[in-house]
Amino acid sequence: MGLKDAGYTVDWVKDGIAAETALTTHQYDAAILDLALPRKHGLAVLRSLRSSGVDLPVIILTAADAHEQRVAGLDAGADDYLLKPFHLPELLARLRALLRRAQGRAITTITLGDLEVNPDSKQVLLAGQSVLLSAKEFAVLYTLIASPNRPIAKSRLEEALYGWGEEIQSNALEVHIHHLRKKLGAQRIQTLRGIGYVLLEVTP
Repeated sequence: MGLKDAGYTVDWVKDGIAAETALTTHQYDAAILDLALPRKHGLAVLRSLRSSGVDLPVIILTAADAHEQRVAGLDAGADDYLLKPFHLPELLARLRALLRRAQGRAITTITLGDLEVNPDSKQVLLAGQSVLLSAKEFAVLYTLIASPNRPIAKSRLEEALYGWGEEIQSNALEVHIHHLRKKLGAQRIQTLRGIGYVLLEVTP
């Protein structure tokens, strides 16, 4: 609930087998992995992911007295760890830092020409002027600008909008794209038929 309130789209599972299945069959930006999972220990899930070539950023959650597990988790391929119990703002800050590193960014703001997007504050500037977006519009824009000038599949954008169990309206993505074009300029987001969408740098 805290991650959703912070603007993330979240898929949540309760055991290691389900986690392994989800992480190997869906594309995610990051994973928060509790090690104390039923059915399959989180450390075994992590080792299996890394051995199969899944390289998404992973934060592991461990008990404060589980020093050996923290070391083992980092050695198995975790990118960061957080001790339980933890404060949600710290988890969010670590997640933001992890996503920046995964995208090769040292600073928060992503810039493409005269367009600036801050995923932490959810602020969007166009030619220095603030642009107000809905949460769903921001999710689409952030997914596009994280991979500028590269086609993003429609299914990937829909995954950024909706978690499991949430009903996806048939034309919801197209509506959000339409609104973004009205606010940012019609030429900035191009449709690639049969592929998806691409965010381009537009020269003022």
